Amino acid sequence: MRIAELIQRWTRAAHAHTDVRTYPVHLPLRDAARVEALHLMYPGCSESQLMADLIRAALDELEVAMPYIPGTRVIAEDDYGDPIYEDLGPTPRFYSLAHEILRKLTATPAER
Repeated sequence: MRIAELIQRWTRAAHAHTDVRTYPVHLPLRDAARVEALHLMYPGCSESQLMADLIRAALDELEVAMPYIPGTRVIAEDDYGDPIYEDLGPTPRFYSLAHEILRKLTATPAER
């Protein structure tokens, strides 16, 4: 989700997240005021929902902003037959860690 899409989402209706994990967050007063201002502007969304959406959008944009560092190994070809090199930047590690943690978070106690 992009940051620009959030206002449209908040205007449409309140939304709930089914699988969540709670994180205590300490915000600087300026940021807290901005979250509370958003809550007043979009009362159908709780402060928690607003912050979750903002964090999700920021993480999505962070993924896109991670630098691609081409390696020497060709892993595929694009539509034009040009080589696509492995990514030695932080993106593959980030994806791998995120998928492993998500697997653990969603596993039943017997699967852990």
